[in-house]
Formats: sequence, structure tokens, C-alpha cells
Amino acid sequence: MNLAAVALVSLATLLVGFYGLRLSRTTSDFYVASRTVSPLVNASAIGGEYLSAASFLGIAGLVLAGGADLLWLPVGWTGGYLVLLVLVSAPLRRSGAYTLPDFAEARLESMAVRRTASLLVVLIGWLYLLSQLQAAGRVLTGMIGAPGWLGGPLVAAVVIIGVLGGGMRSITLVQAFQYWLKLTALSVPLVFLLAAWRRDGAPGIDDQTWLLPLTGDRQLYSTYSLILVTFLGTMGLPHVLVRFYTNPDGRTARRTTAVVLVLLGVFYLLPAVYGALGKLYASDLVGSSTGADGVVLELPRRLVGGVLGEVLTALLTAGAFAAFLSTSSGLTVSVAGVIGQDLLRGGVRSFRAATVPALGVPLLLALLMPTPLPVATMVGMAFALSASTFCPLLVLGIWWRGLTAAGALVGLLTGGALTGAAVVWTVAAGPGDGWAAVLLAQPGAWTVPLTFLVMVAVSRRTERPAGVARTMVRLHTPERLRLDRGDWRPRRI
Repeated sequence: MNLAAVALVSLATLLVGFYGLRLSRTTSDFYVASRTVSPLVNASAIGGEYLSAASFLGIAGLVLAGGADLLWLPVGWTGGYLVLLVLVSAPLRRSGAYTLPDFAEARLESMAVRRTASLLVVLIGWLYLLSQLQAAGRVLTGMIGAPGWLGGPLVAAVVIIGVLGGGMRSITLVQAFQYWLKLTALSVPLVFLLAAWRRDGAPGIDDQTWLLPLTGDRQLYSTYSLILVTFLGTMGLPHVLVRFYTNPDGRTARRTTAVVLVLLGVFYLLPAVYGALGKLYASDLVGSSTGADGVVLELPRRLVGGVLGEVLTALLTAGAFAAFLSTSSGLTVSVAGVIGQDLLRGGVRSFRAATVPALGVPLLLALLMPTPLPVATMVGMAFALSASTFCPLLVLGIWWRGLTAAGALVGLLTGGALTGAAVVWTVAAGPGDGWAAVLLAQPGAWTVPLTFLVMVAVSRRTERPAGVARTMVRLHTPERLRLDRGDWRPRRI
């Protein structure tokens, strides 16, 4: 039954993608869906790609293993869109860029900054993709007994077919469909799980350390660092930012972000309940070979059982696989877009040629990595890298005309190198004790302020781009005004 669920999700993904292929004709269709996506469809697509395996499986697993304090993860991931709404979404759309490196070049007039931004987009995308491909292998192993290496190649094959077929326009339809599939897959089984919990007398959780686990300075630091990177890292994720280029105008981009906040808020109510039920009925999964990430898929068998339990498990398996496909599709489009534009000649042919390495490299790493980390941990590292590089670039680039190319370049290199070194050390050495291990495992609290400081300090000592005044006017002038028609006049003082 679980195998049938995986097959049906894959088939539905390909069918929706092929429908999008009929609508994809131009280069703009492949990169930004010709900027014609409505707020509801775009918000659903953002929810589809943003709600990854870390959201569908990882949050419940982390709440089960680490306690209620880990609920800061969904709060931060949702709150990040509020920061995005206030600071970034409309000006970024008005920039007219196709990708984040396009924006960096337009704002700072520097090819060096563009190339550095391109490299960081690829690294963040690969790190995020790595977690999705590894989680797919664990789910297929636990649900249908498939070899652990099979999940990643299966996800990669479906994603590559969809991306090669229709690009951003096709993937937009796929991801919008998959958001509602994931919401249904989590909410319907939860009704039966809560009914079983009520029949059991509605027991509560007596473990006060699980309910209030904040003890010690290190735990407090880790929590605040996690909150910081989830709030600020969202705006720098390449597969999130590219969505705002698909809106017709800045006003529609803001409306899209507002709808996203509602859709994410509804979804993130659900994994927390799975984590709490897991604490009552599946606490043995912590430290087992299955891992805490498997609690969402295990609960229907333990609380409901029988044929109905198997049906609910199959529905959850379909939702989990949809999470792998949707997030991997968005990341692949973003990484392929950057590779196709910056390393190849651009256009549809280059986009298609870049799709294979965009997904092939993280697939190879997923197959070679002997002991994968929890999916939410890997995603948290991608957020830390994003918050330490692109968040300062976007905030300062949009709201401070004093940012220079030299300041941005040194800041990106500083934040990227320090965070990247911390990620590599954590992956290689594993979790450790002491302040040094905690600072490396959660680097955002010190790398993000340091990157802001470096960008400002270097910018104050270097020359601004020649066209900064023109660029800032373009970013902040309402789109209903036509600057070339004479509608806009400078305010008299």
C-alpha cells in the first residue's frame, strides 16, 4: 500500500508537470513563469516547496526527541516570511532581476559580487537538497523495505523529468498541488489519531523536562541562535526568493507573502501535535535505527492499527514523498537557473543542461555520506548559511544606499567561510560537548551580526556604485508610477 502511495504521488507529479509543459514556451516561462502567477497559486507553490521533509517529518521528530522548546523551529520558519514581507518582497520584485545574483549585480554593479552570490546559491541549494534526498531514502526503507540508497535516485529522477519538461511554470503547478496534498496527508490521519488518544483517556505528558527543557546557558544560546537564523535565513533561500520574481508586480508579491503566512501557520499546527503524541506512544523511536524522524509515519500503526492504520500510513507516506519532490523541484530550478545563467550561455537549452549537475551533485553526496544527520539539522545548517550571507546583502542592499561592492564581497566571503567551516566541522565531527561545539553547531548568533558589521565597515571606506541612486529609486518607487513618463517628481524640501 505504501509503495502504491509513492507511485501515485510520482505519477500525479509528472502529469501535472506535463500539463505545465504545454504552457512553457519562452525563456521567461522556464525561469520565472513569465511573471504571471497569481497570489494564491504562488503562495500555494511557496508552501509546497518550503514545507520540506524537515517540516513534514523533522519537526515532529525533533519535538519528540528534544521537547517543546523545539517548537521555535516552525515559529521561526513562519515568522521569517513576516520579515520577508516587511523588508524584501516588493523591492526585490521591482528590481526586475531573474535570480538573486542578478539582483546583486544590478545593485552593486560588480561581477565579483555576482559570482560570489552564484556560488553561495549553489552551495545553499545543494545543502538543502542533500537533506531531502537522504530523508527520502530513510522513508522508503522504513515504509516499503527498499534499500536505503533507492530513495534519493527516485526523487531525483522524478524531479529532473519535471524540471526539464517545463521549468518554473511547470514546477509552480506541481508545487501548488503538493501543498494541498501535504496538508491533507497530515490533517486527515490526525483526526483519527486524536480520536484514539481520546478513547485512551486523553493522557497528558508528565515529563516536565520535556515540556520546559530550557536549562543552562548553552541551551539558551542554541535556542536564540536557532530563532535568529530561522527568522533571517528565509529571505536568503534561493528557492524562496525566485518565487517573488514570478509575481506580476510588487503589490502582488506582498499579497503572496501575506497568504503564505496563513498557509504556513495552518500547516505548522499539525507536526507539533504529532510530536506530542509521539512522546506518549512512540518515545522508543528516539535513538532507534528508525530515528525520531519516523514518528509521523509510525503513529497510525500504533494508535489505530488494522487496515485503517495502514491506509493512514500510506496517506502520510504520500505526503512525505510529496514533500521531497516539491522542495527538491524548487531547489533544482533555482540552482539550475543560476548555473545556466552564470556558467553557461543562458536560455532554455542552458537551463536544461544545468538541471542534471544541479541535482546530481547532492545526490552523489547523499549516496556517499555514511551516517546522515537528522533532516531538520541539515536544513537548519542551510538556514544558517543563508542568514549569514544573503540576509545582510538583501537588507543593506535594499535599504542602505551606502553598501558598496567591496563591502558586500568581503561580507559574503566572511559569513560564507565562517558558517561553511562550522557546518563542515559539525557534519564531520558530529555533536559534541562544550561551548566550542555549541557555537559551531549553531553559528548564526555570531556569524550574522559579524557579516553585517563587516559589510558596513568596509562599505564606509570604499566607493559606492555609480548608479546607486537610480537603482534605489527603482527599488522603492511604487510600480504604478512610470518614471520614464514623468509621473514621479522629487519632493521639494
